[in-house]
Amino acid sequence: MEDISFASQLLQYAITGITIGSVYAMVAIGFNIIYNVTEAINFAQGEFVMLGGLVMVFFRVALKIPLVFSLPLTIMAVTAVGILLDRLAIRPIRKPSVLAMVIATIGAAFFIKGAAMFIWGKNPFDLPPFTSRHPIAFLGAVVQPQGLWVMGLLVVVVMALTIFFDRTIMGKALRACAVNANASSLVGINVGQMILVSFALSAAIGALGGIAITPISLMQYDRGAMLAVKGFSACVLGGMGSFPGAVAGALIIGLIESLGAGLISSGYKDVFALLVLLLVLFVKPSGLLGNIEVSKIKKF
Repeated sequence: MEDISFASQLLQYAITGITIGSVYAMVAIGFNIIYNVTEAINFAQGEFVMLGGLVMVFFRVALKIPLVFSLPLTIMAVTAVGILLDRLAIRPIRKPSVLAMVIATIGAAFFIKGAAMFIWGKNPFDLPPFTSRHPIAFLGAVVQPQGLWVMGLLVVVVMALTIFFDRTIMGKALRACAVNANASSLVGINVGQMILVSFALSAAIGALGGIAITPISLMQYDRGAMLAVKGFSACVLGGMGSFPGAVAGALIIGLIESLGAGLISSGYKDVFALLVLLLVLFVKPSGLLGNIEVSKIKKF
């Protein structure tokens, strides 16, 4: 009987880990989209997730707009923030270096965080789930319907990006810029426009992650920084520039956090994930699925 109970606990921790790992995966994918085009790390990526949750609260709770309308409105609003980030923080830099772009995104992250605190305050906000809050029993564990939405949305994002990069002209142009920006410009691809598209895409995906996770864990103005750290850790663990690596690394971090919190102590969940990250980097510095040439967009 104790074995069955322990197995149910492990399953519960695994479900929780995959759910939170799915959000980390969306953050990590956003990191990689911008990194592959610019070779810079967008440290404002976590703020896109935070804005997704809080803007959705404004549309859905404050204005009482139905989900079918508030969800696309929120994604469009946060995408506009991503576009403004490129226009106001990245593009004005004359011949931007990678370091200059990183510093610009850090400054933008602080600005967005401060603006969110000014608009929404410091209290956490809840959001109604997409369907129901009634849990589903599964082999002795409990599954939240919203958790299934989070995992399902990750699958949709992966499939949509696969089609986008493989089947569309713009997606192929982004891949070309990732391989060689100078050669791409010589054949008529507007590299600056592709950077803008990468920021818009990463903002939209981050917003979707924020919308999906807020009904489960609430959202407040200062959650973006930690989400960015976890998403970046997932990228490094899986291999910078590798989309499959980003998803795998995020799910591993989510599982380690959940199992560590449940079996040992919740106070050390971040430590466990980072220890595994350091161990993997010590053994394989390029990450689990990365290689030395990490500046190319890889297929899912």
